[in-house]
Amino acid sequence: MTVAVLERFLADEAATARLGEDLAMALRPGDVLALKGDLGAGKSTLARALIRALADDAGLDVPSPTFTLVQSYDTRIPVHHFDLYRLSSAGEIDELGFDEALLQGAALVEWPERAEAALPRTSIWIELVHQGEGRMARLSGEGAAFERVTRSLAMRDFLETAGWGEATRRHFVGDASARSYEIVSLSGFAPRVLMNSPRLVLGPPVRDGKPYAVIAHTAQSVTAFVAIDKALLAQGVSVPEIHAEDLEQGFLLLEHLGSEGFLDGSGEPVAERYAAAAELLAMMHGKTWPQRMEAVPGVFHDVPPFDRDAMLIEADLLVDWYVPMVTGAPASEALRAGYHREWNAALDRLDERDYTLMLRDFHSPNIIWRGDRTGHDRLGIVDVQDALIGPAAYDVASLAMDARVTVSPEIEQRTVDAYVAARHAAGGFDEAGFREAYAIMAAQRNSKILGIFVRLEKRDGKPYYLKHLPRIRDYLRRALAHPALSQLKEFYMAHGLLEERTL
Repeated sequence: MTVAVLERFLADEAATARLGEDLAMALRPGDVLALKGDLGAGKSTLARALIRALADDAGLDVPSPTFTLVQSYDTRIPVHHFDLYRLSSAGEIDELGFDEALLQGAALVEWPERAEAALPRTSIWIELVHQGEGRMARLSGEGAAFERVTRSLAMRDFLETAGWGEATRRHFVGDASARSYEIVSLSGFAPRVLMNSPRLVLGPPVRDGKPYAVIAHTAQSVTAFVAIDKALLAQGVSVPEIHAEDLEQGFLLLEHLGSEGFLDGSGEPVAERYAAAAELLAMMHGKTWPQRMEAVPGVFHDVPPFDRDAMLIEADLLVDWYVPMVTGAPASEALRAGYHREWNAALDRLDERDYTLMLRDFHSPNIIWRGDRTGHDRLGIVDVQDALIGPAAYDVASLAMDARVTVSPEIEQRTVDAYVAARHAAGGFDEAGFREAYAIMAAQRNSKILGIFVRLEKRDGKPYYLKHLPRIRDYLRRALAHPALSQLKEFYMAHGLLEERTL
């Protein structure tokens, strides 16, 4: 790898502190920031801002580790602040627990030249030197960590072009994708959300020479979010207003819709909120949506179809990931063939007459509750980029069988009934056809999720998703209880796919 270099002029202490925030937003466990500079160059200002940003505590006491040699902070990402000035040899860094610190956190190292040979090759070097009335920061490094820092600095430049260059940045939320979100605050304005949505890495071909994301129609760039967000906003759905966008880099400055989650204070579902969300879906499904949507003048997004190939490759995640985990062996060709046969028969039953714009992940993590408002405006929707044209029933199943929280059969039924009542009130609604499609889509979605949650553990090192599996199996059993899915249910039962497992 080639060492890359960036330079930033810092006009004053405030600019130095902002660089500390920018570095904090890019930091991950295992990262090392090597901080060089003469006395008074601004190392303490930079370090203090970085640690306070990670702690989300502007008043946090951050003493110099000159005498203790290392200070540790239990922040969002644990950070260990080393001062190597008094080391007599590079080998002494081992006695400070340096390697152990990197196993579960990041390291900020002052006077790194005292142990340069002992630092990882992927360390990011930051040298501060006086320049005129300010100072110059010279950043150098290689690999993924330096790429993250480069992107974080580009986000600061984006904020500058939007008139928010002096805003403070704090981590907000990440998700299972590469997207992340920050809260940015600027005096005199309501806080906004900074969305970081890098272009999707497609991965290797998995079928017919195409990557999974292409077959499943996963959004490949932020253009999809912008186009769908604007279309929804124009139709009265409370999605974030977009204050600034950089489609090429994947940065958006968004309205902050609020901080109250869709669940109650204990993380439990509230029946009235689920019913309100179902009524919002009914309103949306009663509208006609264009397949081509404009993001910015002259730039369009064509909303993909939720076609059979997409449905099947998603359902295949169960045999690709879940089956090997619970059986200890890859799925046999006979199992795969039978699985496809039964799923094709189920999908043959879908009636394309009730296809519409489906948001795909319409569930509690992506809904903000705004109880001080009325009607549909009580619901803020924040994740729309993967929307497709597909069965209206899919989003109802996504909501009523919420993957992240246990929705009782009673609340599920109230949610579905609220949707059905709203569709009947609008006229021309085929309830029997909807309920059959609801069962099919609920079975497809929960089969997919069983595979995704195992993949997140096996491939991505995120074991905490496995705790959701019993809930998803229960949802799958509920969906397969519909008479139209009796053969599919028999197949699942014959292969032990609905059995409770101890992992």
